[in-house]
Amino acid sequence: MDALVNALSEARVVTDPDVIDSYARDRTFVEPGKPLGVVLAASREDVVTTMKWATEHRVPVVPRGAGTGLAGASVAGDGSLILSLAKMTAIRELAPADEIAVVEPGVITADLDRAAREHGLMYAPDPSSYEISTIGGNLATNAGGLRCVKYGVTRDSALGLEVVLADGRVLNTGRRTMKGVTGYDLTGLFVGSEGTLGVITAATVRLRRAPAAPPATFAAEFGSLRDAGAAVSAIMAAGCQPSLMELLDRATLQAIDDWRNIGLEASTQAMLIGQSDAADGQDVVARMERLCMDNGASFVAVASSPQEAEELVGVRRMAYQAKERLGACLVEDVCVPRSVLAEMITAIEAAGTRHGVRICTAAHAGDGNLHPVFIFDHGTVEPPAEVWAAADEIFTRALELGGTLTGEHGVGVLKRRWLALESGPVVTEVQQGIKAVFDPLGILNPGKAI
Repeated sequence: MDALVNALSEARVVTDPDVIDSYARDRTFVEPGKPLGVVLAASREDVVTTMKWATEHRVPVVPRGAGTGLAGASVAGDGSLILSLAKMTAIRELAPADEIAVVEPGVITADLDRAAREHGLMYAPDPSSYEISTIGGNLATNAGGLRCVKYGVTRDSALGLEVVLADGRVLNTGRRTMKGVTGYDLTGLFVGSEGTLGVITAATVRLRRAPAAPPATFAAEFGSLRDAGAAVSAIMAAGCQPSLMELLDRATLQAIDDWRNIGLEASTQAMLIGQSDAADGQDVVARMERLCMDNGASFVAVASSPQEAEELVGVRRMAYQAKERLGACLVEDVCVPRSVLAEMITAIEAAGTRHGVRICTAAHAGDGNLHPVFIFDHGTVEPPAEVWAAADEIFTRALELGGTLTGEHGVGVLKRRWLALESGPVVTEVQQGIKAVFDPLGILNPGKAI
């Protein structure tokens, strides 16, 4: 480590065990190993120096942003070097005429959106952690969010990347233009690779025109999850194109109500929260309101002001914190075709009942992405057997319905036990071959993603 300290300075390399531990975790229950230290990179050159040193000494490197991940992808292992990019916070360029921005990985997602809105633009991806998660972490996991039903996930806004490879070489991928098909899509390959192929030090991202008026918003209450799922299908089939469509089950709503007293009715088993940011958003929301009532909603509230709208959406954004108050959380994110959303929700409920496990489910319902959260006792190092059994049943059912193991959180370490069920041997072999091209020594975030 002395050579690395000399190359970067003591201010950039942390070896204090207590400080290291604070960088070794993410928001999962996964216990880290004992890393060698932390590099607090402030520039691309710091990352280049770190990777050259790591290659020379065959030291595993675990890149990380804000540590808000929910799959264990940034949890550090024994003998590894943590490479924090949280101090790389520059918005290098914001070009309104071209509707792009060039940003470093430590930029907070919501800060980029706020900067874009000063020019009448917006950065569309908005994971629930958008006020604390970083662009680099969003790119590493291909994060989704509440608006992805209309605007897509992070990959859909990534035009080009600056990446430091395992041996310290700098690779520039992609472009500044909205279109481009020169060569293989290396940008798309790195987005979602969870730090296993290279370290992203800058990204050129697409901005979009911000809506001229605040979005129209509604919240609908249902007596059953199946009715709520049917309403989602009806809304999407009718071509309403919501900019947000979120579903909360009874267990999640109860957790929020116990925490913040939202006035939950005893008969409410599900809540659907939707928005339209279209020019005729109020008319669109009126259509969605009617479709909810046609499919069994007991009550629909339409926001009459931006403040009311923020309060309704705020209920959704409180979901994870409310669940964390109940116990340790295994947070999953299966995604299924929208046509079988109600069936998947029913399967989640049945698995929880069958195995005696408390499961709270929220969903980006407009694109079929469900977040079943398995609650178990605080202080438990590993989820108990019944939690894993319920999770296994849910993942298996999601795949049977034509779905996927993860819609936006990534594989990390938590989903690797099921990866072969979806990928199969040929996909696994090809992915390992790609990994070997970019990281022949296997030092980049080993044991994660593939």
